[in-house]
Amino acid sequence: MIRPRLLFLILCLAPATLVGQVKTGADLLFEKQFKLIEGKRVGLVTNHSALLSNGKHLVDAIHKDKRTKLVALFGPEHGVRGDAPAGAKISNEVDPRTGVPVYSLYGPISKPTDEMLKDVDVLLFDIQDVGVRFYTYIGTLSLAMEAAAEHKIPFVVLDRPNPIRGTWVEGFNRDDSLRFRDGPVPYLAGWQPVVIAEGMTVGELATTYNNEGWLTNGVKASLTVVKMEKWKRTMWYDQTGLKVWVAPSPNLPTLASCVVYPGTCLFEGVNISEGRGTERPFENIGAPFIDGLKWANMLNEYKLKGVKFKPVEFTPRSIEHVAMNPKYEGEKCGGVLIKVTDREVYEPVKVGVYMLASVKELFGDKVRWRQSKINRLSGTPKLTEAIDAGVPPEKIVPMWKDDVDKFKKVRSKHLLY
Repeated sequence: MIRPRLLFLILCLAPATLVGQVKTGADLLFEKQFKLIEGKRVGLVTNHSALLSNGKHLVDAIHKDKRTKLVALFGPEHGVRGDAPAGAKISNEVDPRTGVPVYSLYGPISKPTDEMLKDVDVLLFDIQDVGVRFYTYIGTLSLAMEAAAEHKIPFVVLDRPNPIRGTWVEGFNRDDSLRFRDGPVPYLAGWQPVVIAEGMTVGELATTYNNEGWLTNGVKASLTVVKMEKWKRTMWYDQTGLKVWVAPSPNLPTLASCVVYPGTCLFEGVNISEGRGTERPFENIGAPFIDGLKWANMLNEYKLKGVKFKPVEFTPRSIEHVAMNPKYEGEKCGGVLIKVTDREVYEPVKVGVYMLASVKELFGDKVRWRQSKINRLSGTPKLTEAIDAGVPPEKIVPMWKDDVDKFKKVRSKHLLY
């Protein structure tokens, strides 16, 4: 018999084990769905996050399995092994561990070409998403699906948890006019019309793209989603029982950074550091002209749910493979550290809007929009127009209610869990 005190310690120390570990689509591919790739030549759109529960990378596991043949790898932003800085264009290469050709989908070519797909019988997608529209990987997902559909190649999504839950729906939808960027490279951070925090998994997004006819020219992929087992929509990543947290991209090193990211990524569109080049990217926000104490006091006076703001000073530095030439490199910045005190009630996009409106009010003309960037991140020019007009944040937040309501109706048709 387990003594009460020992049982208490077990409950405290291992809650995820008692709930049962979530099984990802990648694990279930090998356990139950290998027929999808058996005897076939496989192309794989992936990055460093595609780990199996045994710690092996999916690329290496498929490459070593004699029942199938890995013939092509496709790398999104940051590359197949996830070691390129944000925004860096990725070149075609050969994967040093497997000898398999790697084709870049982040640069002049964002969609697999005829030549890239000529030997592929089935195209897999396995990348850890973070539940946010402007994450470029879900733009890559859409374009890879289109290419598979056009070449009549089956497309398989190996699903993974939304790390910030599958319930969080918030923010403006993307205006159609903001889908493309001038020049030859598509703006992958706003490829499909979804709100900022969409509360879906990649498998659910792929299903939505396909069933809603959102792929270019109305093509429809032969789509299979290998669903997870034991995942619930209310789960945060650290409640899934999955043993290893892999930073989804170099500047999202922790789950805490992912929690604030839907709101503070908006600062990429402002002449204010979003914390790249510090130990807390997207949690540290500031600039040399900001008085952190004054800003923190104003933000704390709003009494926003689940969050406190602490004045900080930080100096961004270039970090190899993480942050090259960050804003205000080598300059001391004043600002705030976002401390989420209750993630269940925290509203990241709302908080981001309050931060933008308050910093503009306090520091006026020193705050400058990177206009095309901020509008594409927010999805609309309405946000900056309202802030510039002095509209208070409590009146800006309700402006996305119609967007959220309409998106929820579409979203509800394609939820898999």
